[in-house]
Amino acid sequence: MKGRAAVSAGLMLAMALAAVDGTIVATAVPSIVRDLGSFSLFPWVISGYMLSQAVCTPIYGRLSDLYGRKPMLAAGMTIFLVGSLLAGAATGMPMLIAARVVQGVGAGAIQSIVQVVAADLYPLKERGRISALLSSVWGMSALIGPAIGGLLSELVSWRWIFYLNLPLGAAAILVIVVFLDERVERRKVRLDLVGSLLLATGVVAVLLGLQDLRWWTIAAGAAVLALFALWETRVPEPLIPPWIWRDRFLLGSFLSSAVVGMVLAGPTAYLPTYAQGVLGAGAVAAGFALAVQSIGWPLSVSLSARLYMRYGFRDTALTGLSLIAVSSVLFTLMTASSPILYAGICAFINGAGLGLVSVSMLVGAQNQVGWDRRGVVTGGAVFFRVAGSALGTTILAAVANATLATRLDGLASVDTAAQALQRGGPDAEPVRQALSAAVHNVFLGMVAMTVLGLATILIMPRRTP
Repeated sequence: MKGRAAVSAGLMLAMALAAVDGTIVATAVPSIVRDLGSFSLFPWVISGYMLSQAVCTPIYGRLSDLYGRKPMLAAGMTIFLVGSLLAGAATGMPMLIAARVVQGVGAGAIQSIVQVVAADLYPLKERGRISALLSSVWGMSALIGPAIGGLLSELVSWRWIFYLNLPLGAAAILVIVVFLDERVERRKVRLDLVGSLLLATGVVAVLLGLQDLRWWTIAAGAAVLALFALWETRVPEPLIPPWIWRDRFLLGSFLSSAVVGMVLAGPTAYLPTYAQGVLGAGAVAAGFALAVQSIGWPLSVSLSARLYMRYGFRDTALTGLSLIAVSSVLFTLMTASSPILYAGICAFINGAGLGLVSVSMLVGAQNQVGWDRRGVVTGGAVFFRVAGSALGTTILAAVANATLATRLDGLASVDTAAQALQRGGPDAEPVRQALSAAVHNVFLGMVAMTVLGLATILIMPRRTP
């Protein structure tokens, strides 16, 4: 392909837009609610984006195998920009939520197809370099998103959070359309519309149920997904071909990607709260403790190619899992007297392990198949990581909240405990101790998830073709 450097720059810009928009609205809550009202609906501004993104990721992956990467990525980014324009022009909270859903539909293409194009552009030996760049962009964008959102809200208007996407996204589309050269063998295919509908319905139901622990919603979604699996065995062009589940490497890769998402939820959700509420660190220091995780991740990814080329994908993933295990144990040893630097070291080791597992499993899965199957495999791996993050968030929140509920009457969530600590007073110390115990149990949960990750990786054969 010509213009590889230009295409890579376009991919990085596209990835940055999708990553930033997942977190950028968090600090703009006061401004948005002041203009649009309906504070009770605001959580859907974030959830709507994440849900639609998760649902569309595997669908776009399959479509890119059928119709090519360039048209699908360009279409997804165009949808993303349309959603950004509508979000910036929103006149009420329902319109903003709908616009965010549209954005998520487009972001589903970005998150999956960017990884597919990177695999098409770079041979196996060089795949670690582009993966490290994309990981760096994703990590840093997700971290600086809230800061950008806060600055734009205070200095200009929260609407520019979305309008800023338009020129940057247009530039990314232009670069990709002009410089990405691919030859796709056109063939007549029948889209699996029924399968797409079943998958979307099942995934949305399960993820919604996990958010509020509504078991009947989870059961209904699981039933629809079972129906989807049955349907896929009976159509000529399935959305997710059944051969994927018969491949031991792909099965292990997808499951371990889910574990990566589950483990990632722990430090992301609870380390800043622990650093501020228990260690007594300021907001900046607490942010640093989590930010170094995003430094360890791309550094390990940049070294991953040397490891998986020499030792294989499975052993590289096991090395990463060992680092995750070490960090999880170190997290459990953290106490109220631990320095903030200790928390940062734990996060760095955790990020390094997650980077090794994620890239070795993704690149290994892509290496198992040819061009015409790479999209569906990549989309599946990314989807399982997103779904694992939702599941991990739910499990760890249940662990933390149950611990708090047994120690403090009327404070059954980490958020309410953090608010009580901010108010101070004579009751602050019992709350601090309860919060410490709750997050300690969260870290123990991460240890258990690491053991689960070991089982998923051992499913895979040690050597691959």
